[in-house]
Amino acid sequence: MIKKIDNPSIVKASGNKEKIIKEYFGRVNSLDTNVSIAFMRSPEGWFEPGQTPEFDEYTVVTRGTLHIKTKESDFDLKAGEAVCVSKSEWVQYSSPYPEGAEYVAVCLPAFSPDTVNRDVE
Repeated sequence: MIKKIDNPSIVKASGNKEKIIKEYFGRVNSLDTNVSIAFMRSPEGWFEPGQTPEFDEYTVVTRGTLHIKTKESDFDLKAGEAVCVSKSEWVQYSSPYPEGAEYVAVCLPAFSPDTVNRDVE
């Protein structure tokens, strides 16, 4: 089977500022539950609540810098770098720097608001 995607769906994001999520594959755009693939653009100063998701998340930064905070460490992911955060690992994403961040996120199984397990704000 071939599944061609002509356009992504815009998905509402969490966080203190407006972040753009363009989902190509996933529960919203292609009705896939096995994987989600989305392009993200977060502005300078954006952050979201921490989360303990029930999926593995692979992130590749294409522009700017994404800040990653876990229970063990804090680090910056710059353009050309990637990270995998395993399911059940607490993580918080932010883009504190002037250029913000653009990145691709792949979640296995697909991202769901019911399985992201965001911290209560």
